[in-house]
Amino acid sequence: MADEVLERYPRLHALVNNAGVGFGPPGGAREVSADGIELRFAVNHLASYLLARRLAERLVACAPARIVQVASVGQLALDRADPFTERHYNGVTAYRRSKLAQVMASFDLAADLVGTGVSVNAVHPATLMDTAMVRAAGQPPTSTVEEGADAVWRLLTDPALDGVSGHYFDGTKDAQPDPQADDPAARAWLRQLSDSLVAR
Repeated sequence: MADEVLERYPRLHALVNNAGVGFGPPGGAREVSADGIELRFAVNHLASYLLARRLAERLVACAPARIVQVASVGQLALDRADPFTERHYNGVTAYRRSKLAQVMASFDLAADLVGTGVSVNAVHPATLMDTAMVRAAGQPPTSTVEEGADAVWRLLTDPALDGVSGHYFDGTKDAQPDPQADDPAARAWLRQLSDSLVAR
């Protein structure tokens, strides 16, 4: 996908990473990607990690530009001894860990891009939007897709957010993620792990 975007679009001013795998059905079995990586970690974190890093140079060349990582308020600290939730697996735990990984990687990329004119922010767009992901988990929707889209669109377009980078938003409010996101050592460990996985 990154190759195709770079070939087709000489100008690039925005990237929204929104693809995701939810909790799965209650009691669902652990799933892995084609590369053998726990599926939620692979899709929710690694895919957006790699795509953002592959497109960063083009975004910098076209700055000002913005990257928005669609994350979740449902976050859980990663376990260094079990990063792929192989022990005591359940979809909710895997999902929450993958979404915190996405926020941590957003903070890292924002730090790398300071002074380039490219901002990177993560957002929990809305709680339990009326999506297939939420319905598959057996959860009743409490928000509309439009509410979530509005929160993402604001991060992409609001002039008041010019220069705002390295933040996590809950809807339209600047918020605090899980404390692990602010731990430089934890972020460095995750980055090393992520780089080793995408290099395979």
